[in-house]
Parts: sequence; C-alpha cells; structure tokens
Amino acid sequence: MSSHLATTPRGTDRSVAARDHLWMHFTRHAPFDAGEEVPVIVRGEGARIWDSHGREYIDGLAGLFTVQVGHGRTELAEAAARQASTLGFFPLWSYAHPAAIDLAERLAHEAPADLNRVFFTTSGSEAVETAWKLAKAYYKRVGKPGKHKVVSRSIAYHGTTHGALSITGIPGVKAEFEPLVPGTFRAPNTNSYRAPEHLREDAKAFGRWAADRVGEAIEFEGADTVAAVFVEPVQNAGGCFPPPPGYFERLREICDELDVLLVSDETICAFGRIGELFACKDFDYVPDIITCAKGLTSGYSPLGALIASDRIFEPFRAQGQVFAHGYTFGGHPVSAAVAMANLDIFEREGLVQHVHENAPLFRQALERLLDLPIVGDVRGAGFFYGIELVKDQATRATFDDAESERLLRGFLSPALWEAGLYCRADDRGDPVIQLAPPLVVGPSDFDEIEQRLRSVLVEAGRLL
Repeated sequence: MSSHLATTPRGTDRSVAARDHLWMHFTRHAPFDAGEEVPVIVRGEGARIWDSHGREYIDGLAGLFTVQVGHGRTELAEAAARQASTLGFFPLWSYAHPAAIDLAERLAHEAPADLNRVFFTTSGSEAVETAWKLAKAYYKRVGKPGKHKVVSRSIAYHGTTHGALSITGIPGVKAEFEPLVPGTFRAPNTNSYRAPEHLREDAKAFGRWAADRVGEAIEFEGADTVAAVFVEPVQNAGGCFPPPPGYFERLREICDELDVLLVSDETICAFGRIGELFACKDFDYVPDIITCAKGLTSGYSPLGALIASDRIFEPFRAQGQVFAHGYTFGGHPVSAAVAMANLDIFEREGLVQHVHENAPLFRQALERLLDLPIVGDVRGAGFFYGIELVKDQATRATFDDAESERLLRGFLSPALWEAGLYCRADDRGDPVIQLAPPLVVGPSDFDEIEQRLRSVLVEAGRLL
C-alpha cells in the first residue's frame, strides 16, 4: 500500500485522523474510541472497492444506491474537469448556463407525459423538500390555500432535512429532532410479506387495499387540506417493497379524484435501478412530480432534481410570479456536465436493457437463499432487493429489538464486511439485508454475492 494512502498530509494514520476529526453520518462512534479501526475506502473499479489495507470487496450497495455505472469511470472525471476549466460555477438564480440547460432538456425528454420542467437541487432530501414547498405554493396560486398536508407511507424514508424528515415514516429516526414540520400523515405501505393474512395470496386485492388506505388517509384529514402524496416506486426502508399489481393505477385515480398531487420519490429508484431511467415507467404510472438524485451522476458529483408537469409550472408563468426557493449549488455546472456524461454511458452501454435482461437472474440467485431457515422473504425489483430475516419461516416470527441489535450490529454487519461484501443490514422495520449493486454487474457477480451472503447467513442461523 502506498504511504500516501495510509497517512494524511500531516503524517497521521488516516484511520486515526478519521476517529479524531471526522463526524461520520448515521454512525456509532463509540466502537472507534474503543479501538475499532475506521474502514477507509481508497479505490473503486466497476463493482469492486478496496480499503486502505488493500482488501477487495464487492460493492453490493452501489455506494449508497448511487454508483449506477460503476466505480473508476475516468470519462466522468474528465467531463468534470472540462466543465470546471470553462465555467466552474454559476447559479441558476435568474441566469442559466449550458450544462443545466442541456441536462434539463434531456431529463424532460426522458420523463413521462408532460413532466417538462426541471428544478435542480444537490440531493434527494432537497428535491423532496422542494416538492413539498412547490405543492403548497401551487395550491395557493390556484385558489386552494388550505391544501398543505402530505400523506406518505409507513416506514418510508424521504430524507433528512426538516420537511423531508417530517414526511419520512420511521419514528426512530425522527424522535430526537421533534417537533418537526406539522401536517404529515402515514398510510400502510406495500409490504406483501406482512400483509393482512386474507390478502397475502391475492396480490391485486392487496394492491387495491393498500392504495385505498392512502385515499382513506386523505379523506380523513380532508381532501381540501391535503396537497400531495409522496411514494417511492419501490419503497426502500423496511426492505424493498415493490408495488402490487394495480396499486399505482388506483393511487393515480385517488389523487385525481381528490385533487392531490402524486409525487414519485425516485431518489433511489431512478436511473436504471429498477430498469427504466424513471421507475414510474417500469410500473406504468404518470406522477405530477418526480424527485430524483443519486444515480443521476452515479455519485461522481452531487446533484438532485425535481421534475414537474406543465400543469404545476403554469401558475408560476404569470407576470410577477416567482417560486421563491433555490439552492446555491443546485444545477452546479460541473455536476450537470457529469450527469450528461453519465447518461451518455447509459445509452452507449445499454444499461437499461442490461438491467431488464439480468434482473430475473439476480432474483433467482438471491432466491436460492430461501433454503436457509433464517431467510423469510426475498423481494424487490430490477437491481434492488431486500432479504428479510426471521426466527421462524413457517410463522414469519420476527426478532425483538434486543435480538435484532445482536443479529444485525453484533454479527451480520461485521461478518458481511469480513466476507468481502459491502451491503446494508437494516432494522428500520423488520431486520433485512439490502442489496443494490452497480448496474454493470452480471450473472457471475450475482452468484458471488449469493455465495458470500450464504456463508454469513448459515453462521447467523447457528447463533439463533
């Protein structure tokens, strides 16, 4: 290992400097103070990453559901350098620059129906925040100022900013930041594995039931007070809940009947994660607003976006009207240039078709794990899967909080890392392992992921 990878410019071991100075996100720091080494990732290539000791791992989570085209794409770095040397920064506050213009046109062309207006942010949380503010502002302009509330789904994660966190449906990540923004309400999600027993064998009936619960929540609050419904095409938190048949068709009907905006939060699901560039196309529905980020640049530069229909933009066209909202770095020229180069890779290498063709093989590889007693369910779509762990397959009995803590953090997280697989062991809901590798992986990678998972899960089963 090169010395420059091991130490900071001041000569400090990087793991020590990380322990002493870096405040990591969503991280328990006590183990590092007790002597555990901070993992330092120094290099990536394709679907593999390497740490500062030279150990190789499969990146089973695409960084954070983000690195769609894989690591080590020098053409993306070159696109950033070219743009930075021409125009390193300029805001979109009453001005435009070519990189943002070109990318907005391209995204509008790819989005469904009349979703033609692109508002750039720097993250998915900011895109969600923007969508809620836009929904409120829109209804004020069309003479319905009382419509300001939001309905989202149980256990759904929509971001960390105050508004996005308020829309999030995970009590545990919200508690210490309360009081949050008022006016958000929850409906059941589409976890068919935990569906009411009488609906488990009838997917279409479950889809209708779950969508109708959203409508029920809107009507309970009063449709004249609800501005928007926020849903992910495949819900992330809880372990990858795909929509049952007919779910989005019915949800679209409900939103139209009650005059509520349907927001498709595709922060994770867009840009090939499910298949199409926008996952609403995979499930054949047209939202009023799409929020996205992550895979837009494959993580090579920060960028998010809100894409709105012409109908939503129309009230803001009038003389003197302005949407009084924005971000300094939203639509940053370097990030926009990287996004254009990233989408060029998608087209040149046929990544959308690659995901469509290989998704069934990924599912088949993961479903082989169902022969293990600890594996209760394998669910997801495209290259986005969750594996739910149970104490008893027959009864679907789950773990209590203490058992989940011992299983996930006490054993699975370090064991998966030791086995050379970077993924997520999560208990926002029932305990799951989540997988979302770069879109460049193929059958041999699926088999290797399954084998590494199997070795760890077999051992986990012995510990129960």
